[in-house]
Amino acid sequence: MAQSRSFREYISNRFYNEFFTAVSNFLEQNYRDLDVSSKRVYKIDRAELADIRVQHVYIENHPGMRISFDVLLEADFEIGETDRHNDRFDEKTQWFKVSCIGDLSKNLSDFAISSIEEYYNKNKQLNPMSDSLVPIIKSEQLEAVAKEILEKYYREALYTPMAIDPTVLAERMGLTIHLKNITPDFSSFGQIFFTDCDAEYYDKDESEFKRMPVNKGAIFVDPDAYFLRNLGSVNNTIVHECVHWDLHRKAFELERLYNEEATQIKCLVVGGINPTKARSATDWMEWQANALAPRIQMPFTQTKIKTGEFLRKYLQLFPGSEAIDIMENVIDEVALFFGVSRFAAKIRLVDLGFEEAVGTFTFIDGRYVKPHAFKPGALKRNQTYSISERDAVFESSINPVLQESIQSGNYLFVDSHFCINDPKYIDYDDFGQAFLTDYARHHMDECCLVFDLTVNRGANSYGKQFYTECVLYRDATSDITFEAHFSDSKLNDDVNAQANAIRAYNEELAKVMQELPRGFSGSLKALMAWKEKTVEKLAEECCLDPKTIQRMRNNESYDTTIETVVAICIALQLPPVASQALINNSPFSLGYSEKHLAYQFLLNCHYTKSVIECNEILARLSLGPLTREK
Repeated sequence: MAQSRSFREYISNRFYNEFFTAVSNFLEQNYRDLDVSSKRVYKIDRAELADIRVQHVYIENHPGMRISFDVLLEADFEIGETDRHNDRFDEKTQWFKVSCIGDLSKNLSDFAISSIEEYYNKNKQLNPMSDSLVPIIKSEQLEAVAKEILEKYYREALYTPMAIDPTVLAERMGLTIHLKNITPDFSSFGQIFFTDCDAEYYDKDESEFKRMPVNKGAIFVDPDAYFLRNLGSVNNTIVHECVHWDLHRKAFELERLYNEEATQIKCLVVGGINPTKARSATDWMEWQANALAPRIQMPFTQTKIKTGEFLRKYLQLFPGSEAIDIMENVIDEVALFFGVSRFAAKIRLVDLGFEEAVGTFTFIDGRYVKPHAFKPGALKRNQTYSISERDAVFESSINPVLQESIQSGNYLFVDSHFCINDPKYIDYDDFGQAFLTDYARHHMDECCLVFDLTVNRGANSYGKQFYTECVLYRDATSDITFEAHFSDSKLNDDVNAQANAIRAYNEELAKVMQELPRGFSGSLKALMAWKEKTVEKLAEECCLDPKTIQRMRNNESYDTTIETVVAICIALQLPPVASQALINNSPFSLGYSEKHLAYQFLLNCHYTKSVIECNEILARLSLGPLTREK
């Protein structure tokens, strides 16, 4: 379909004469009652129309293909008065409302004007449509619209929890499903035809496009979707096309009024809507189909009932567990029961108020992030506690508020979160690896910083606002990438207050810093003594030769590198203020290159890790190691 068509422009051109005649007749019959004033004409004896302009059209949706619409016309006309001495004239402009009806299935050949009056105010519309004949549906109306569709075609699903069989839904709508490859690259997996035509499909065996005759109401579903995606996604595709048929035939008929060759709507794999502010009719139709399909597949009331059953089941299976601990099991059960994808089930449960679902099935930097929970309402839909290492490096380098927070040593970057550095929230396994405690995972709002997420607008980002909820879709198989930005939310102020209360400035550290020698060699000796590290132990943990450490301790002018100094800071597990002091006393400083920003991130947020672990982080950032293992 074309990106946009204007019903106002169409009727302005096609029915100009009808509108002109209607207004002219109205003026001829009602000139004495016109609500106009004039300093030239005191008593109107006649009114003659000169021109009209269609300014607005308010369209009301009706069952079938019928519509009614109020056309607001701006009319230029001349009023006149005749007496025994002379004739007086004046030119006036007035708005009129012309109410019309018509049937799009008849190409508006039955167009009729039902009334005309001077325009003062807009009538209230129950089922408004846009100028492109797309139903105007607000976010808060989506549940009601989904229920209306089910009432018409799948009523039983509103009263008993069940999986919607998309083939049955299509059959009840009078639609037929064909398994056909649509494109060679699987860029489109669904297509619906609104008129009889010769439809194009892709023949994989012969690597060429071919045509076949189809009747209106035919749906093409790419059979590769069963193998490249999953059954839940295929079901969603069919329901998605059914929504187009039920809601968007009138928009298609408007397209055909402009272009008789139009036949179908083709839906891209990425779904979603154009991320730009100016959304076309096609964008809005895709948004509606994407948003309504899961609401039809998982009806509001019955999905809440079934989810409650699954929650009770797993809480009984795992006594003492909290909802967040078993939510991933519940999501998978919901997905299996209703025949939808895991992603769709997760989004739907969040929509239904199960906020524990937000922190599930998250993968960042290719690694699984354990489920986590927070107080209801603590996060907005575009916010998160979980961010990538690259975003953590960038934000901790450019955001002064975040910089101040982490340089205090109050936070560590653990399991993709900036978390308060306290045993209540962070623990260590037998190998010294830091991890979030169960308490921290269950109280993220108490101990972790909040970030605002935006979809990365790369070259292939069109439509990546799938379901307009892609922030929740950070799955291992997703090609959607994000950018995280430190939030100025009050939530972070609260967490910082908690951190400052817990991590009151360490008196011992303050004393060490006050007594720290100014030279690098002296500073190194003092910090090693404070940390009780021998030359041999520090060399081992830095992956350096003990002689290198000895030379650095004894020779102020010994030639070394910033990487070696950073490795020593990490191996000594120096808090940020101490590592900064050691670097300041060395011949080096950290600048704003990508490499140096990464080093600063390690010193601020990963100083409790080993040098080897920090080298692994650098490798993931495509940077070289601090030191190499011997």
